[in-house]
Amino acid sequence: MITLIGTSLAVEGLEFMHQGSSSQCGSCRFKNTCIDTLEEGRIYIIKEVKDTQHPCPIHEGGKVRVVDVELADVDVLIDSKRVFEGSNIIFNPTECDFDCSMKDQCFPEGLLKKDRCKIIENIGKPAFKCPKGLDLCLVRLKL
Repeated sequence: MITLIGTSLAVEGLEFMHQGSSSQCGSCRFKNTCIDTLEEGRIYIIKEVKDTQHPCPIHEGGKVRVVDVELADVDVLIDSKRVFEGSNIIFNPTECDFDCSMKDQCFPEGLLKKDRCKIIENIGKPAFKCPKGLDLCLVRLKL
């Protein structure tokens, strides 16, 4: 999908989270291309940087560049019984109130409850055991 990003950020391979729009974006003639194509709270990766630039009062340098982006793959810990490369799953994180070192991998940014995903890689068991006693495995998901 095509969107716009500040010229200093327009680098192939860069991942970014869409945080929503600024109040200045509402009246911008590029809003449909820049903001409306992205979903707030999702992580995107820049696949291609185009030569076209446009003025933008909110970005450093006052310009944005046209880029082609897609949703970034997300690494997440899930129940090892659900791990089959190539299978489709609905992301339903386990209820957990432990504050452990793996919390960010159990509840990663950019992934929402009930997202439909495909397991594209089984990365393996985490280095640490789950304090809740769950048998978890790290996988890479494509939204």
